[in-house]
Amino acid sequence: MPRLLVAGLSGDSGKTVVSLGLLLLLRRAGIPVRAFKKGPDYIDPSWLARASAHPARNLDTFLMGADTVRSSFFRNGIADGVNFIEGNRGLFDGFDAAGTHSSAALARVLSAPIVLVVDATKMTCTAAALVLGCQHFDPGLAIRAVVLNNVNGRRHQNVLRAAIESRCGIPVLGALPRAASNPIPGRHLGLLPPQEHQDLRRAEQELLSLVENRLDAEMALTIGRDAPPLELPAQTPPAAPDACGLRIGYVRDSAFSFYYPENLEEIERAGAELVPCSALDENALPQTLDALYIGGGFPETHAQKLSANQAFLQSLRAASKRGLPIYAECGGLMLLARHMTWKGRLYPMADVFPLHVEVFDAPQGHGYCELRVDAPNPFFPQGTMLRGHEFHYSRIVDDESAVPTACAVLRGAGCRAGRDFLVQNNTMAGYTHLHALATPEWMVGIVQAARRRGLEEAYRRIAPQGGVSRSIGPSHASIENH
Repeated sequence: MPRLLVAGLSGDSGKTVVSLGLLLLLRRAGIPVRAFKKGPDYIDPSWLARASAHPARNLDTFLMGADTVRSSFFRNGIADGVNFIEGNRGLFDGFDAAGTHSSAALARVLSAPIVLVVDATKMTCTAAALVLGCQHFDPGLAIRAVVLNNVNGRRHQNVLRAAIESRCGIPVLGALPRAASNPIPGRHLGLLPPQEHQDLRRAEQELLSLVENRLDAEMALTIGRDAPPLELPAQTPPAAPDACGLRIGYVRDSAFSFYYPENLEEIERAGAELVPCSALDENALPQTLDALYIGGGFPETHAQKLSANQAFLQSLRAASKRGLPIYAECGGLMLLARHMTWKGRLYPMADVFPLHVEVFDAPQGHGYCELRVDAPNPFFPQGTMLRGHEFHYSRIVDDESAVPTACAVLRGAGCRAGRDFLVQNNTMAGYTHLHALATPEWMVGIVQAARRRGLEEAYRRIAPQGGVSRSIGPSHASIENH
């Protein structure tokens, strides 16, 4: 499994540009590539997927554990090309002061050689000291090469290269100049998602122009191929519940694009039909759904168009009132609120929950989450422990409702003080994002809620006119385990 991890000394050091550039260069040369992202993230993997022409997977030891990380890497990587893993933050920045669950920890789990990106702004020999410090901080890591970013001319590059190669004993794989403009602009939450970029082809050409003749793709390929053998863990996917015949919808458009590939794939693995829909361009939810999944995204940047699509919002509100199981994360919660405020303007939303959500200029929740399910809800048995993450600039600012919540927050912000996941009818919405490989109970809960709904609808269709309506199947108010 040829592989290498692109790490940095800090966040915003240039890891994504280097990773995308190398992927594009190798693909153009006919070398098969795959891409992975360390940690919970939606936007960087969407760009990595674009550059590699295949879905990019997230690898996170906190959420998944080492064995699941290795299993996912083997299942989705390739043996005849090279697998790129983009790190996050600085190389040793992790869960705590020991650097637990850092990019370095992931490199150890995968025995991956490292290419270290160094932002060389206003430094020369000090760059070598920083690289040497990383080498000595954990001598077991295989830091194999350095990429210099934000280099100010040929002389600056030559001094940097000589200092690093002579003091650190590793080559400089390339040097990128200070770009006049970033081919991938950023905004709150990170980079602009590719779903919202106006000219993706032009962005790719600008990236290629930036890295061509500046990054040594052949050296990167050699480093990846020199990675040591990696033992395949003896781990098999958990058995999936039978979802054959179920139709599970999901809202996917430029406003709602935050979906881990595995979350959708696990629903399909169970046998359900995935039914996409758009909150921006469609007038109603698809017919005969058994459940609905609303992921995160940027509803605030699409607030005017979402609010104007009253037909879809009314359809969503009616579906919730009818008892359709709806699971929503972050941006999905914002869509289900009564109102959303963005840049001083108030936008009516679906009004499933009588709440007002406001988007601020700074994060209102950011990092790993740990939750304990302690109240009735449509998807999880009480007592279930959930590990996820959150990154949101919005929060509930006007909440005088008595809408109950399902989870106690042990780590993180949630949607209320110490609580997350609002529950009303069969609708559940919170700020925590869950990954299906880290939380297999998530897919089981979606499928079982959809199955119960399907049975209820089937009963209604065959029940005699005027007969007594009743609910088929138990809810998690009475179930303690699956």
